[in-house]
Amino acid sequence: MSCEDDGPDIDVESAIPVEALRIEPKPISEYVFATGTVVAEKDALLKAEQSGYYQLEINSRTGKTFAMGDTVRSGDLIVSLKNPEFVYSVQFDSKKINYDVSKREFDKQKSLYDKGGVTLRELANAEQDHINARYAYDNALLQLGKLKFEAPYDGILVDLPFYSPGSKIDVGSIIVRVMDYSTLHTEISLPGKDMGNIEVGDLVMATNYSQPEDTLTGVVEQVSPAVDPDSRTFKVGVEISNDSLILRPGMFVKLDIVVDSKDSAIVIPKDVILDRRGSKTVFVVEKGVALERQIETGLSNPDEVEVISGLEAEERLVVRGFETLRNRSKIKVIK
Repeated sequence: MSCEDDGPDIDVESAIPVEALRIEPKPISEYVFATGTVVAEKDALLKAEQSGYYQLEINSRTGKTFAMGDTVRSGDLIVSLKNPEFVYSVQFDSKKINYDVSKREFDKQKSLYDKGGVTLRELANAEQDHINARYAYDNALLQLGKLKFEAPYDGILVDLPFYSPGSKIDVGSIIVRVMDYSTLHTEISLPGKDMGNIEVGDLVMATNYSQPEDTLTGVVEQVSPAVDPDSRTFKVGVEISNDSLILRPGMFVKLDIVVDSKDSAIVIPKDVILDRRGSKTVFVVEKGVALERQIETGLSNPDEVEVISGLEAEERLVVRGFETLRNRSKIKVIK
């Protein structure tokens, strides 16, 4: 930025070098700061409910056996346990036949009853037999299902303990863990003084400390109406959209809850404001001198503040070298 407009009567040698920024209206948001640990919206830890011999299945999308980090689709068979003795004891084929026969018999008895060919008692007995056969068949399906470990929903394999093929797996052993973390949740505690500022639906900006360039959006989904008497804080639940899977479950994140905002305002860096005799003061450039301005502020965040009086758009604000200035100090704008 040239200093030609700063006036011809300034002694350049004695002028204080400063940097200036032209003020232009811009958006500003005020927010409450918090930190939290995110968890997956869906988290399924599958354990063996029946013993058997381990078999890791093939992932059709990779052509290899499943591995941690693989994407899975709902219903994908990930692991099977082989236990012929248990399968025989379930008697699935027999119960399937009995179910099919009972259904046909019940349908026949209903048809005859409508024509007056059987009594209500005979129809009721056929229905009861059918219901019992269906329960036995459904239970057999549930028992056999204990030998198969399928993805309960679309997600990511986050844990797949190693077992040698064919090794005996005991009841209670961890087999696989599947998460869907395209949506994340966290619960935070905020000071009681902020209770009136936080509402369900407030916008939240979420940032991982190790990836500050990637900021995700979320929303306040729950707000407790009570303050903890010991900590003097209240709980807030936050939901974060994570479609790109940038954040991972268990990460520690910074949360900025937007409590107020304006689309256009006079906004300046917070660190250029001086406290002069209890007043907030900044300096602007005018014809080669620094003019002291007392300002009133509105919305603020850790980096910026809204100026509601004392500055106008297009004025040039001193942002470097202002610490030693006095009203009408001679200056040289170097940038």
